[in-house]
Amino acid sequence: MATQVHRPHLVGIFFLPNKPCIHSRSWPSFSVRPWPQPQKKYRKNTRVGYVPSNIKAVAVAEAEAEASGTEISTSVKATAGVTMKSPNLLGGSLLLELVSAELDPQTGSQKKPINANAHQVLPKDGPEGGPKDGPKNGPKDAIFESKFVIPGDFGEIGAVLVENEHSSEIYLQHIILDGLPNGPIRFHCGSWIEPKSDNSRKRLFFTNKLYLPSQTPEGLKNLREKELDSLRGNDEGEHKTSNRIYDYDVYNDLGDPNNPKLARPVLGGSKQYPYPRRCGTGHLQYKTDPCSKMSNSFYVPRDEKFSGVKEKSFRGKTIECGWHAAIAHLNSPTKSEFLHLSDIFKLYYEGINLSSPVNRGFWQRVWNVLHNVKDDFLKFKPPALFLKDKFSWLWDEEFSRQTLAGINPCSIKLVTEWPLKSTLDPDVYGPPESAITTELVEREIRAFMTIDEALEQKKLFIIDYHDLLLPYVSKVRQIEGTTLYGSRALFFLTPDGTLKPLAIELTRPPIEGKPQWKQVFTPTSESTGRWLWRLAKVHFLAHDSGYHQLVSHWLRTHCVTEPYIIATNRQLSVMHPIYRLLHPHFRYTMHINAHARESLINAEGIIESSFSPGKYSVELSSVAYDQQWRFDREALPADLINRGIAVEDPDAPHGLKLLIEDYPFANDGLILWDALKQWVADYVNYYYKDASMVQSDPELQAWWTEIRTKGHEDKKDEPWWPNLQTPDDLIGIITTITWVTSGHHSAVNFGQYAFAGYFPNRPTIARTNMPCEEPTEEGWQRFLDNPNSELLACFPSKLQATRIMATLDLLSDHSSDEEYIGKDRKLTWDEEPVIKEAFNRFSAKLEELERTIDDRNKDNSLKNRNGAGVVPYELLKGVPYSISI
Repeated sequence: MATQVHRPHLVGIFFLPNKPCIHSRSWPSFSVRPWPQPQKKYRKNTRVGYVPSNIKAVAVAEAEAEASGTEISTSVKATAGVTMKSPNLLGGSLLLELVSAELDPQTGSQKKPINANAHQVLPKDGPEGGPKDGPKNGPKDAIFESKFVIPGDFGEIGAVLVENEHSSEIYLQHIILDGLPNGPIRFHCGSWIEPKSDNSRKRLFFTNKLYLPSQTPEGLKNLREKELDSLRGNDEGEHKTSNRIYDYDVYNDLGDPNNPKLARPVLGGSKQYPYPRRCGTGHLQYKTDPCSKMSNSFYVPRDEKFSGVKEKSFRGKTIECGWHAAIAHLNSPTKSEFLHLSDIFKLYYEGINLSSPVNRGFWQRVWNVLHNVKDDFLKFKPPALFLKDKFSWLWDEEFSRQTLAGINPCSIKLVTEWPLKSTLDPDVYGPPESAITTELVEREIRAFMTIDEALEQKKLFIIDYHDLLLPYVSKVRQIEGTTLYGSRALFFLTPDGTLKPLAIELTRPPIEGKPQWKQVFTPTSESTGRWLWRLAKVHFLAHDSGYHQLVSHWLRTHCVTEPYIIATNRQLSVMHPIYRLLHPHFRYTMHINAHARESLINAEGIIESSFSPGKYSVELSSVAYDQQWRFDREALPADLINRGIAVEDPDAPHGLKLLIEDYPFANDGLILWDALKQWVADYVNYYYKDASMVQSDPELQAWWTEIRTKGHEDKKDEPWWPNLQTPDDLIGIITTITWVTSGHHSAVNFGQYAFAGYFPNRPTIARTNMPCEEPTEEGWQRFLDNPNSELLACFPSKLQATRIMATLDLLSDHSSDEEYIGKDRKLTWDEEPVIKEAFNRFSAKLEELERTIDDRNKDNSLKNRNGAGVVPYELLKGVPYSISI
């Protein structure tokens, strides 16, 4: 019979996070359950996470020395707590087979496993036996017991095979063997097991003892290799929901080639559209376009799915947010816009005003239901920025501050060349010289210094989307209800450490026989210029919002991480120390990415319908991947140096000197980076004593090779990929990956509703051209007569705004079972005292970081994180391990 082996989950659905096998004084036991129960855990702000349920496996072991002959056998009685999806009416059992870590010395082959069947008995009361009654019509708790005898010459137990003889899948939490001569052994399995009737292969679980490949006991080497082989796929045939197959595919399921409106290019696998790979699904191909695949359902490996708590939380929040969007649709025509600024305020104070729809069928019935619900249900919760200062979106100081302490603090960079100039083909896009001139800049900074002095002293900074967006302006302008420019914004670092906005430049390339158009807008007190400046900020912020969501967030965290997860499962055994180090950083990521492909980045999904680039949105992220993404620059110090924000200085904290000293993202991020790197270094150096151990580790080398050549295949020949030859190389690679999944993602994700839930602060789309772009006499007069209406018409429509508000509320939410770095220690790390102590030091550093953040937010001298109406910077306080939302 073929052996089906287990890979403890990276993310799961309806179950606890994977826990290792641990030594314990408790009775030998194993626990099986599909729905783990949550229990409260506490930090400074109360939150909820997973702990082992009160449905526990209890095993009673009785060791009996038998003096007959030279062998000593151990008689073991096992009692297990089980939760099943349906009652065990047919008396189904669980088959356990203990596997020796040693080979038979006489034959050199695997020793015969020791079998035992566990059968259901009456449940126990209390924490050991679980609750008396399971949920009505839900999972039922039960106790299973078994007895088996282990011969004295069996050797060390290294694994267990499990067969589920029930009619439905079960969740196996752990197995504990007690009463053995060398003490108890605990297997923490944390995985779903299909019923034997659906899959006859037994599942394999290793003990929690970690081995490099060369250190693997002889009796487990073959199983270690089979385990990895069982998890690799070749994308042949559609995967079932119960599968645990990890393979690669391109992004070929975002559109529908049979519908011209929904046809989208395949991202990945071509020079035109390079992209990271995703997990293969085995979906059928379209006959009209064999490169594209149907996406009626989105496969996620079984142990990568959300837990029950996460799924309930996600669906509940999705329904809540979805109702807001549905109500907005019910109450607003697609193009309906806000008529007054007070209409925006009412979304938070009064909720959506329900006016009865006229002849709208289904929506009339929905309105009849909603008309009687509580008013609070129709309100959006006020975002933090709105509560602090609902007019802050008008202030230039706040506009500048958020480039350093907002949700996209990764775009600003030092001006290193002057004058500014485009690198695009002038024959296609017009003159490359920027309209931001020396004279204009000196007029803005003359109270401080000349432009030469500003360049020499490194005081000029820029956010530049000009060359990225300009090639798409003509195409985007063919889409109804949106527009686009190439844009850049220039800033000056003032003596008090804050940024002063100097100018915004908007450019339209030659289009429809018209020459290139470009104009520079500056802060001014003159009435017409002031309103044009406000409108220019709306356009620039719409571009910044799109770049944030598509590049800083989606591409640089979610998208590039999925290949790391796939390679880790395909090439690193669960017994490998690096697998265990990375495992918590990948929790839920593949499942949330599947949700994104289904409703966020898909054709006519939330991004396309509500962001300026429209149907070219995700395509733009492919261009950014091609032109901008490099693994070696995803490390925070390298990123800051590359953007010119920091220079290396061995005498400075973190070895870097920041040119903008009050840069909250960088200040807090570097402390987190250093803590992560030290934790990774302590861990790696414990297992890899020298370079030869890194170089001779076949799993590790295959893992890094696969990430480069398959996961990021379109960039496989780039010279900047780090080598993996020494422990320091490995430390750098692992720290970069874990920073991206934790610190970087936290910084660009969890503040979205706080800052962009109040959409005048960060509109996602600008729907009208600047009134000064080749204006008609009538259009210009309309702007002069009522500039406020022109501003509101440029903002997102009611439907777009409320849809994005609901989405950002969902994306900014922490699940009740969130796992936080430094707070949630994996039990495999407790097995080795050196690793346990290293994690305790790591945890202490993160607690110190939280105190430092609190102190910094109270420091009146730090104007980018403290002041009247200023939202304190806390996005790197309480950071989850993984990209879980």
